[in-house]
Amino acid sequence: MLPKLTRLELEIMEVFWRRGPSSVREIQEDLPGKTRPAYTTVQTMVYRLERKRALRRARKIGNAHIFEPLVSRVAAHRRLVDELLGFFGGRMQPIVAHLVESGRLTPEDVQEAERTLRKFARKDKE
Repeated sequence: MLPKLTRLELEIMEVFWRRGPSSVREIQEDLPGKTRPAYTTVQTMVYRLERKRALRRARKIGNAHIFEPLVSRVAAHRRLVDELLGFFGGRMQPIVAHLVESGRLTPEDVQEAERTLRKFARKDKE
């Protein structure tokens, strides 16, 4: 089962997915400057992610533990989408309507969705 991640945990995971195995210091320094949490906050979150089995200690260099992600970006994003759909009883229509009304759904997004639907329709026929 994939762990449920908070916003800050997801931010930290994004750095891991981008950088690969890293220390707490490297992750903290890679977070955006204006909203960068303190080192101890990042350390606490990394240990929490380790307990949730989203990260693991890969090795130790000097005093620094190097952590690596156990959860992929795709898996984490799917979990988020599933949670969001759960709020709407599994229905996509309210979400799509909001994306259209807010201007966040581009014609390119629609074309990509159509390609994905066609790909899955072909798989169903095989």
